[in-house]
Amino acid sequence: MSALPYRIATLVYIFDNQGRTYLLERKRSPNLGLLSPIGGKLEQAQGESPYQCAARELREEADISVPVEALRLMGLVAERSFEGTGHWLMFCFELLSPLLPVERDMPEGSMRWIEVASLDGCNIPKTDREVIWPMVKTHSQRLGNSTAEVFSVFIDCTHGNDLHVNIERT
Repeated sequence: MSALPYRIATLVYIFDNQGRTYLLERKRSPNLGLLSPIGGKLEQAQGESPYQCAARELREEADISVPVEALRLMGLVAERSFEGTGHWLMFCFELLSPLLPVERDMPEGSMRWIEVASLDGCNIPKTDREVIWPMVKTHSQRLGNSTAEVFSVFIDCTHGNDLHVNIERT
């Protein structure tokens, strides 16, 4: 396997009281044309923390400002060779603040509310459908499934559609 860049990113899950989640229908890679939670790469050159990155991404993509204390770390996802372009380490947060964004369009795509119960029928990445969303649903305090534990999962994407998954901590 050739050397690939390693990227560090955050994902931020927002849930409302009607059982919906706030997702971005992406106009850019990665996950072009698919629904994804708010997220983005850590500004490592600036010394940004994962919590600071998550709060920044909420400002940029959801147009809401929250303190880092309004974020709860649910888990870590490591993906080897995602789409063959790089490795990812993602910090998965949920927004605990009652402040909720509105649907809107932006350069990266369209932000909209989607029923959590309908996610299986939505166009979401395979890794999200099979691994990340089940972990998030199990660990989300906003969905009433809170646990004090933080999950950690490793997804090996080097085998194409045949994901090799190791749940390291639940």
